[in-house]
Amino acid sequence: MKKSTIPETKVKKPEPKFGTSDWIIWAAWSDRITFEEILKKTGKTEKEVIHHMRRNLSSSGFKLWRKRVNQKSIKHLKLFKQKREFYKLKIKRNELDY
Repeated sequence: MKKSTIPETKVKKPEPKFGTSDWIIWAAWSDRITFEEILKKTGKTEKEVIHHMRRNLSSSGFKLWRKRVNQKSIKHLKLFKQKREFYKLKIKRNELDY
């Protein structure tokens, strides 16, 4: 018998249950979830997320994660918005040049 009428998308690593330690790690690794969103959903600040990641990842995994977070402007909502505005203006200037 069919469990549901809604099709289920199968992915290699599905989103873990909300509120677990695994969810925080998953959200921290995710590029599209900002630290501000993690704060709203879990109440953990960026500093607490960093501390959580340091405790739960291997040292090399933590270093890779920190390097990735520092290179991605998306993890901080304010920086993401600034960068997006910068690129919008750059595209507008290029369109005016033609």
